[in-house]
Amino acid sequence: MSLMSDNSLSRAGGWCLYLALLGALAAILPNAYLLPGGAHFILIVGGIGLWRYSMGITHFVRGMYFLHWAYPRLRRQAQRLGDGGRPSHVYLMVTSFRIDAHTTAMVYESIIREAMADGWPTTVVASIVELSDEMIMRALWRRLDPPDHVRLKLVRIPGTGKRDGLAFGFRTISRDLPDDNAIVAVVDGDTLLDPGVVRRTAPYFRLMPNIGALTTNEFCEVRGSYLMSEWHKLRFSQRHLNMCSMGLSRRVLTLTGRMSVFRASVVTRPEFIADVEYDSLRHWRLGQFRFLTGDDKSSWFSMMRLGYDTFYVPDASISTVEHPPDPSFLRSARQLMFRWYGNSLRQNTRATKLGPRRLGWFTWYVLWDQRISMWTSILGLTAAIMASIKYSGVVLIAYLLWIGLTRLALTLLLRATGHPIGPAYPFILYFNQIFGSLVKIYVFFRLDRQSWTRQKTRFSANAASFQQRLNKWSSRVMTFSSVSIFLALVMAMV
Repeated sequence: MSLMSDNSLSRAGGWCLYLALLGALAAILPNAYLLPGGAHFILIVGGIGLWRYSMGITHFVRGMYFLHWAYPRLRRQAQRLGDGGRPSHVYLMVTSFRIDAHTTAMVYESIIREAMADGWPTTVVASIVELSDEMIMRALWRRLDPPDHVRLKLVRIPGTGKRDGLAFGFRTISRDLPDDNAIVAVVDGDTLLDPGVVRRTAPYFRLMPNIGALTTNEFCEVRGSYLMSEWHKLRFSQRHLNMCSMGLSRRVLTLTGRMSVFRASVVTRPEFIADVEYDSLRHWRLGQFRFLTGDDKSSWFSMMRLGYDTFYVPDASISTVEHPPDPSFLRSARQLMFRWYGNSLRQNTRATKLGPRRLGWFTWYVLWDQRISMWTSILGLTAAIMASIKYSGVVLIAYLLWIGLTRLALTLLLRATGHPIGPAYPFILYFNQIFGSLVKIYVFFRLDRQSWTRQKTRFSANAASFQQRLNKWSSRVMTFSSVSIFLALVMAMV
């Protein structure tokens, strides 16, 4: 009780400090201020701002409609199925590598208990690398003593990456020849299943026959600083809103690797397994290279290419244990953004080619918007800095006040998602906008560079080869040219 009270007081103090900062900025700003000759500048920047905010508002409206009207209606239909919505078999497949023993034990126990609680024929498939993980699984299996309808299959794999672990697990499942009503829940090694998550997701595969896969809501426990914890929680709150919006179109843009549920007849198809295991991209400048990370993006693209829909179940949740890759917040954010945005942009490059007929017009536009937003998100700050240098520093103060007010409004809107909000959220929202855009721009011209924070998986090639040197220098030239054009256009506006 005392801890909850202390947290509440800290949050209240944080909000008071934030509002005080906004008040100070408002007090500094002159009562009547207009940028000299700046009507044209304000029109352009304001127009772009309205366009960007309209996209956010669209996602919010769609997300709230899905969460409070469309999804509850589907949930009632799924509940009316009764026993008709149960799967013929459930596979709970977990991949684990280089995760601490305590987290691994918690994850394995949550999976075994979920398998026991459902009462459905269930097979736990553990795709593991290290002997210690196998010993933990066997010890928990003996202690919990699952009933006869629950089986265990251990798959030992080399430590060559998560993609190989998934492929080995899918092939193990394919040997059982599962029918179209069997499902496969793919669980990451740092994901705790909340009780009943499988029972809440399974009926939708019967209700919507074209659903190939779905993903669930996420909450997190962060083993790091307060700022890192708030950063992750904000990310999951934004994820929930965007997933609800895209779930309305049955086109969620990623099948989260932490926990997604697939139709077994899909994941056992040779072409799907090949997409996950050997996914690659042929780039006009960088040549062809394999995807080392981003299996969730590969599985989503495979679903789209094979003609299946993807869905989101907001009231089925999991809890993840987040281990920041570095004690420094900035270094951790840079490493994680480099991986996330790299995976997203590599997938984006080819997904848009599927066209609006397959993706739907809204999804197709959202994918294109991912490329545009990395430039428009930094336009306001760039223009404000240039205008403050040319005219007056008051421009920058006015811009910061505007950012403070709008990020406060966005934070309050996120409260409607059901995820908690904190006083650090407005700052983190703006940090994600600016720092994230810079990382996206850097990554966009270096799609062949990949890394995974846990396994230290990296793209390896002969750095002395002509092709590698050409890629390196052409990436620098493309980045410099694009940034120069962007700055020139902003300067012309100012």
